[in-house]
Amino acid sequence: MLIQRSCRALSAFNRSTRRWVRVPLSTAQKDSLAFQDHALLSPDVKRQMLSLVSWNIDAFTSRPVIRSRCILDSILQKSQSPDIIFFQEVTTDVRNSLLNDERIRTRFIMTDAEDLASFKDVPFTTMTLLSKELFVEATDGGIGLTLKGVFRVALPSKFGRDGLCVEIAHPAASGTVVRFINTHLDSFDSLSERTEQMIILASVLCERGCAGGIIAGDFNSVSSEDHELVAQNGLVDAWVALGKSNGATWGVGTHAILKDGLQPKRLDKVAMLGVEVKTMEILYPDSLELPRPLEPPVYKHWSDHCGLSCTIAV
Repeated sequence: MLIQRSCRALSAFNRSTRRWVRVPLSTAQKDSLAFQDHALLSPDVKRQMLSLVSWNIDAFTSRPVIRSRCILDSILQKSQSPDIIFFQEVTTDVRNSLLNDERIRTRFIMTDAEDLASFKDVPFTTMTLLSKELFVEATDGGIGLTLKGVFRVALPSKFGRDGLCVEIAHPAASGTVVRFINTHLDSFDSLSERTEQMIILASVLCERGCAGGIIAGDFNSVSSEDHELVAQNGLVDAWVALGKSNGATWGVGTHAILKDGLQPKRLDKVAMLGVEVKTMEILYPDSLELPRPLEPPVYKHWSDHCGLSCTIAV
């Protein structure tokens, strides 16, 4: 399968120049694949624990910048910030807000800081944030994880969707990489597109030299056929692997006014290959009070989606 991809960059905020600058990636060549079967990694090998939060921040409801700040606040107020953050439905205004946030400038590196190429001809896109402490130190000879590449995978899509992939050197299998793919599959009655999209994204995790990884984000799993796509492509659904049920991430809570007989659905997922999920929870959005002149305030939930938080052993 010929996979079209475009190289992107990770950037860190430079306080001397007051600009976001590219983070150097490791140029070491990948060795031959250390093993053919992802399941062959020895259980005795000490595995790296990584925490991930993924959230579709809802580009269509009013006040996306303020709502995205509330989501970011809730994520960063945890006792320990996640190592990886996946955002979907990021508008250019939300991107600018993220780039100007002092907490992000201090603690994270991020994709799509260098230009607006990923926003061309689309109303929103995905963005990935990585812990500066964990992922940048390695490029300076520290003990962090070694960044190997960043690219977007083109997908057949009615809406210009793609997969945003960050790859790191596998911490326990020399000569291989692990890939973390942030995605937002096609919406509505687009099962045929989502089927092709999952085939392509799963194949990225199966390429020679890749020891697996995760695909996470908004899968738009609106049908029973959608829920079969993860297993059909040889991947493991993290929520199912932990024996959890229900797990609706859209249309959840008494605030939701669902029309046309719609029901809450588990649209958002984490799919895995060659890694193991240890913990996973749903992050429920709170509401935001928006004052109005001479009228009662209105209340908007941060997003129509819940977030997902999980811990992965690589």
